[in-house]
Amino acid sequence: MDQLTAIDRTLIAPVLPEGIDTPAVVVDLDRVDANIARMQTLLDGRGVDLRPHAKTHKSPFFAERQLVAGAVGITVAVLGEAAVMADAGIEDVFVAYPVWAVGAKARRVRELAGRIRLAVGVDSGEGATQLGRAVDGADDRPDVLIEIDSGERRTGTDAVRVVDVARAVVDAGLTLRGVFTHGGHAYRGPDRVVEAAMDEGSTLDAAVRRLRDAGFDVPVVSAGSTPTAVASSADPITEERPGTYVFGDRQQANLGGSDPSSLALAVAATVVSTAVAGRCVLDSGAKALAKDRPGWLAGHGVVPQLPGAVIGSVYDHHAVLDLPPGLTPPRVGDVVAVVPNHACPVVNLTDELVLTRGGEHVEDLPVLARGRTR
Repeated sequence: MDQLTAIDRTLIAPVLPEGIDTPAVVVDLDRVDANIARMQTLLDGRGVDLRPHAKTHKSPFFAERQLVAGAVGITVAVLGEAAVMADAGIEDVFVAYPVWAVGAKARRVRELAGRIRLAVGVDSGEGATQLGRAVDGADDRPDVLIEIDSGERRTGTDAVRVVDVARAVVDAGLTLRGVFTHGGHAYRGPDRVVEAAMDEGSTLDAAVRRLRDAGFDVPVVSAGSTPTAVASSADPITEERPGTYVFGDRQQANLGGSDPSSLALAVAATVVSTAVAGRCVLDSGAKALAKDRPGWLAGHGVVPQLPGAVIGSVYDHHAVLDLPPGLTPPRVGDVVAVVPNHACPVVNLTDELVLTRGGEHVEDLPVLARGRTR
């Protein structure tokens, strides 16, 4: 039974450099630069700011390229990522997460707010109040964006209660910069992307109207998702926060968030066993590829140079590649490029990225925010 989608069969992996030690995460800089320019141009054309999410690349190296191309700032998921960006001289960072600012997190929020233009997400009055306590007496305080749930049902308040949260923000002595959402339900399948983009716009519009009716200024209206970024970038949205577009992956290609020929990241893997007919084993197991596997996509990754082959299962250090009938199997020692389902956890699993241009090794880049999960 064919396990690949029509899009899977059009994926073009980056060219691997000769002599690479595997498993390794390879990034094609020519494709990265093209992806950065493409998204920036699309959003510039719509008059919408781009604040890319750094949880994909976890590296100031790529964040700086995005800023040079025209991004207004950087988005991160956690304070640890924000600190890495600040240490590299990046001065405008939004933590798009409802931070509960107590203990060490409270101290880190105060410290970061004193160094950079910092914004933090909240989705409750309690969160806003605690954030205010954390920075009480500080000369520099973070701005706040209120997260609105647009359909993912993960975090975020609803448009009905947003005014109450906004009042808590002001009462805590903080500045309300705006509202944000994440159309994460786009990841439930290719048929959900347009709906999720529309949900982002309509939900944020309802929240903004309620806030303005209550007398609040809402300068930033921020949406965020690679698959929905272009479709949702219309009034009232002023800012988009896509992340995965910088590299692309198998999931994004199938969702329409990345062009199948523009994928900039692949996992280089060596065939270590062909003992079982109809399959082979690669050295890129779950500790290289992660285990992300959306219900609508078969397997854990594909190898475009072996048409029809899909990674059916992964163990810590083994990836079992199922081969279609009629395909000449690879030999032990062959090196192949795996297009992973989801680039973000793959980057967080490696100490360094192998950067290439034209298939030639340029340098090994440390992933400075690797493991920064708090």
